[in-house]
Amino acid sequence: MSLWRETPTLAGRHVTLRPFDPADVAALTDVARTDDLWDLFYANVSQLKTPDRWMAAALAEQDHGRARLFTVLDAEGAVAGATRFMRMSEAHRRLEIGGTFYATRVQRTGVNTEAKRLLLTHAFDVLGCQCVQIRTDALNKRSQTAIERLGAKQDGILRGHQVMANGRLRDTIVYSIIDREWPAVRQNLDYLLGRYDR
Repeated sequence: MSLWRETPTLAGRHVTLRPFDPADVAALTDVARTDDLWDLFYANVSQLKTPDRWMAAALAEQDHGRARLFTVLDAEGAVAGATRFMRMSEAHRRLEIGGTFYATRVQRTGVNTEAKRLLLTHAFDVLGCQCVQIRTDALNKRSQTAIERLGAKQDGILRGHQVMANGRLRDTIVYSIIDREWPAVRQNLDYLLGRYDR
């Protein structure tokens, strides 16, 4: 079986990304509800208001080889969010990191930085990707800052790209990291992570 069809467990000091299990959906829904993440108008977390539909859609993407789903665990092993590889194309050696949300308690900690370090390492060093994309809502300034801090470069804006649950038309900003940029991005991520390890 191709490595592109497998979901590994990726572990670091601050975070563990393990394959999504349907039993995780209750804990993920609790995270989204408790922190009011599903009411953020610029995020897709609102889809967890109908958890069975969210899970069915995510698992269908995985079954078709277009996604790999991860449950995010904090350093204590508690469910702290979700992320995924998506829009995967083995033929073109590219994928996107997305569908990401974190509990408020782990935001602005080493969790996101290390999670991206683990995902990018797997994408470039194991799967042999030549390009990894990250997308965000044009109104989500915090996410844009976090993506740029990783070292990703903006490719452009997809205008009127998505109709949100509230009917708003979302403009999506597309960022990417290509394989020749990965060594410098990895060095930057290691520097950023070092600040959390002190």
